[in-house]
Formats: sequence, structure tokens, C-alpha cells
Amino acid sequence: MQTVETLNEGLKRAFTLTITAKDIDAKVDVELKRLAPQMKMPGFRPGKVPANLIRKMHGPALTQDALNAAIQESVQTLVAEKQLRPAMQPSVELEDGYDLGKDAVVKVEMEVLPQVPAPAIDGIKLERLTVPVADDAVTEQLQKFADQQKKWDDAADDYAAAMGDLVTVDFVGKTADGVAFDGGTGTDMGVELGSGRLIPGFEDQLVGVKTGDDKVLNVTFPEEYQEKSLAGQPATFDITVKSVKTAGESKIDEDLAKSLGLESLEQLTGLLKGQIEQEHNGLTRTHMKRKLLDQLAEGHDFEVPPSMVEAEFNQIWSQLQHEATHEADPEAAMAEMEGERDDYRKIAERRVRLGLLLSEIGQANGVEVSNQEMQRLLAQAAQQYPAEQRQQFMQYVQQEPMAAAQLRAPLYEDKVVDFLFEKAEITDREATREELEAAIESEDGFASGTHTHDHDNHKPKKKAAAKKAKPASDETASDDAVTGEAPASDATEEAKPAKKAPAKKKAAPVEAETAVTESSPVAAENAEGTEAADAPAKKPRAKKAPTKTEA
Repeated sequence: MQTVETLNEGLKRAFTLTITAKDIDAKVDVELKRLAPQMKMPGFRPGKVPANLIRKMHGPALTQDALNAAIQESVQTLVAEKQLRPAMQPSVELEDGYDLGKDAVVKVEMEVLPQVPAPAIDGIKLERLTVPVADDAVTEQLQKFADQQKKWDDAADDYAAAMGDLVTVDFVGKTADGVAFDGGTGTDMGVELGSGRLIPGFEDQLVGVKTGDDKVLNVTFPEEYQEKSLAGQPATFDITVKSVKTAGESKIDEDLAKSLGLESLEQLTGLLKGQIEQEHNGLTRTHMKRKLLDQLAEGHDFEVPPSMVEAEFNQIWSQLQHEATHEADPEAAMAEMEGERDDYRKIAERRVRLGLLLSEIGQANGVEVSNQEMQRLLAQAAQQYPAEQRQQFMQYVQQEPMAAAQLRAPLYEDKVVDFLFEKAEITDREATREELEAAIESEDGFASGTHTHDHDNHKPKKKAAAKKAKPASDETASDDAVTGEAPASDATEEAKPAKKAPAKKKAAPVEAETAVTESSPVAAENAEGTEAADAPAKKPRAKKAPTKTEA
């Protein structure tokens, strides 16, 4: 193989590789010797087919396969001999006009990882906001459990429903001109009056109804309602009251604990206190991690590979587009995104830079993910797939270094962060949960730091989407049109076999803290080798990451 460097500018590298016809033919001979004992052909005993006959019949296919293998080996040799660290999958392209049996000229282009300056990790000072678990917070959680376990008693037929009661209804929703609309019809829907789960005015107008009543409710759909044809429009609901129930007393006692499968109220209280404490610790870590990354970002500025920034930006943008489709006004959400495109690109650049920094710190200090930890990660990730596809997913990760790196990277990042916490000078200050949440909230947005959330992409400030309310029990579950929420998408993608992970049975989009975690597994592990072309006649592409679909 002959190698000529054609570009060495900044982080960009380009080479021309010439693979001789002799080298390619030698690989064909090796393959012929391997195949000959297995070949069967009329007129010849098994394994006795002459090599020249096999070459005559299968020569073009064998030569094509040999060329593919030669290109891949050549790129790997180039990376090793030049001690290159590709930031992303190299671009490999066979020169136009190639004919089988001739020398092959291959163009290889890539961006390499920068020489990251030794990160300054001494002198890091952090404040740890600690939140003790207040007794009233535990009591509040106990009361929620008690409310969820409360029993409903049938009211007398002449009893008039009041706030706090459970009214079961059949309903038909109609537009102002009396036409029933899609999603506006339901039966046996439980409505807990005063819960605030339904569109404004719906619950209030059920106060005073009795079992067997028929009533017409007049409401107006919220302006942000996802079904545009109904948003902001008046409507009526023809209601038939099936039953009215009153709530039994909610008690915090031993029976409550036993109804949850526990031995005692003391055990339930302890579990809830531990859960709240864990939530507080998570908030504390989020705040500390942001401050740590801010200090690293402020103290280091170096060129990062544009291809990595572009990949990170595309990942962020793709998730934003997905979220925009679920907004009340997708077009307005997209327009707002476009106005912030430059900010998001700066966020992507920062994430890549922080990813490279954390990778450098981890390698310099022996931080690594053990095989045992990796196996645990793999088993946990496989649980997100249907049972029949878990083995396929595990094989995919084991065969694809990039997929394995993506799976490993979040834990790798956390271990590096923990290492830095150990090195930092930390002062503790007690705070309330409200103060801690306010401190985290004040850091939201590009203008206040440009960093990202723990496992959630940090965005320029924008109006938060309203969250769906969850019913307290199955009896209070309600229809989409009445709650004012549009149904979630059921789009799923069928898994494809060859080295592609199966579609997850459920996957909420998750963004990472830094680029180490998602878009730059090569940076996270500083991989020494990359795979080359799948076929020499076209520009090879990196193998696809596992497909993430909504279920």
C-alpha cells in the first residue's frame, strides 16, 4: 500500500491510499484456497474443483470482497501507523473509474481529536447544598398514599354530588354546531370533582348532579389544546350520570402500610423518608455537577472537531423537533427553535469540549468501566426491549464498538465526575428543597451558563410545556378530549436484523450531560481503530446506532 498525505490543516486530515492489484489478487488466492475444499460442482468430486475454474465462475465477486477487505485493512493500518485519533468515522471513497483487476486508489478524509491541554483539576472549589428531610414532607407523601388508597362508597340516589366526590358518567362531546367530534365520546368515565384533571368548567358543572341525571355541559377548549380544530373553541358535552360516590376517610395507620404489602407504618415511613432523601441527593449532585462543568468550561478553550459538533447539534436538534411536534402549536415551537439555532450550536460545541476534557481527565487518572459494570449496563439496557428482541440487542452491542461506547459513556462520565468531586474542596451549606430547586432553575438557559442538565439537554430559556396529570386511580382515568390532552403517538419501527439493534418497546428521548455521553464515544474511549468501507464502489458510512422509537 502506498500512502500520500494530501491535507493536514487544523484537525482535518486527508490521504490517498493506493492498493495494488497484486495485493488484491493475493487476497483472492487466499480466499480461493479457503473455499476450494467446500466447493461442489457437477463432474467433480467434493473439494476437488480446480481453483482456476472457481476463479472463472466467481472471480468478480471474490475480487470485490477482496477489495473491500483490503480497503478496510488499509484504513486501519493508516490509523495505526500515523497514530491518528479519528473524531468520527473516517470518510472512505474509491476513486471514480476503478476497474476490477487494477490498482485501487482510495481517498480517506477525517477529523482527528485535538491535543487536549492537561486539564487543570487542582483548586476546584464547590459548594454542596444539602437538604434535610422534613417531617412534614414525609407526612405529605403518606397522605398522598392514603388518598390513593381511599375507598369510594355509593351515595344515595337523591344525593347531590359535591367537590371531592367521584362521579361516573357517559358523555358525548359536540362542537358549537352540534356535531360530535372525534375522541369526544366515552363511557363509565370516573371524574373526581375538584381534581383539576379535566378541561376547565367540566368538573365544576358536575357539582350537584345525582345518579341518573342527564345534563349538558358548556365548556371552552384551552387555547393550547393539541387538536387545532378544537383549540379555543366552545363545545358541549351531553352527560349521563351513572353513579355518585363519596370518599371514605383517608387514614395514615398500620392498615395503610399493610395494604401496600409492608409490615408496619414505621417501615412505610422509613421507605418514604429514604426516597425523599434520594431525591434531595440527586438535586444536590445535579447542582454540584453543573458548577463543576462550569469551572472546567471556563478554564479550558481549545479547537474541537466540527464533525463532532455537527453530530452533537443534530442530536439536540432532532430531539427538539420531536418535542415540537407534541407542542400545542408545533409551527410556533419550530419558529422559536429556529431563532435559537445559533445558541443550540454553541451548546453542542460546549458539550463536545467538555466531553473531551472529561475523557482526558479519566484516562490520565485511570478511570475506567469494568467488564462487570459493562455487563450490568448491557443487561439493564436490554430490559428496555421486548423479551424476544433482547438477545438481538445484546449481540448488536457486542458486535458494534460504537454502540458499546455509547452504552458505556454515561457511567464513564459519572465516574470521572465522582473522581473530580473527590479532588475538589467542598463546603457544605444546608438549604431547603425550594432553595436548591431555585438555584438549579436560576442556572437554566443558555444565557446563564450554556451547560446541560443531568441527562437532559440544557436549552435556552423557553416556555415549559404543560405536564400531563396522572389519575390517582383507575376509576378516575379520563378520555383525551375531556382532559385536554392529545393521545401520544404509537409509532413503532420494526427491528431489522443485520447488525442493527431492535426498536425499544419504550424510549423517552434522553439527552446527555456532555458530548462524551452520547455523540462522541470515540472521544470518550479514544478508540485506536475504525472500520472502513462496506463496499468500495461508494462512500462508506458509519454503522447505525440502535433505533430509538416511541411505543
